Amino acid sequence: MNKALTIPLMSFLLLAGCASNPPSTPPLPSTPVEKTEFQHLYKSWSGVPYQFGGSTKRGIDCSAFMQVTMSTIYQLHLPRTTELQSQQGYFIPEEEAAFGDLVFFKTGWNQRHVGMYIGNNQFMHASTSKGVIISRLDNPYWASKFWQFRRFSPN
Repeated sequence: MNKALTIPLMSFLLLAGCASNPPSTPPLPSTPVEKTEFQHLYKSWSGVPYQFGGSTKRGIDCSAFMQVTMSTIYQLHLPRTTELQSQQGYFIPEEEAAFGDLVFFKTGWNQRHVGMYIGNNQFMHASTSKGVIISRLDNPYWASKFWQFRRFSPN
């Protein structure tokens, strides 16, 4: 290729790449979802004990609770494990977290936890010690374990 053409062409390609807009964060599901639906769901599951591998009101784990929640409210079907759920959807920066986003934590070596952000620095989840509850993200324990937010859109 001619040197006289190579330098301007490379400069153009470099500048064009720098000038492009980054991909925007996808919106929350477009179906209107009332917070009262979440409140009703939470009320019906509140206090259900944590059970590793559980998926019923006799006992449920965090990833199954998110499966139930996302299926009931958004008709979205998530994978069964927290690890697989954390690989789905779209990464969301903390400052863009919105009601309905999933929040993930690294709670130990190769251990993960998931809940749903409900606004006001709170999330609902199936806690290993207290069952289905609402907790605060600024609680020192959860703040130290925070990993990421992810947003899901309809299939």
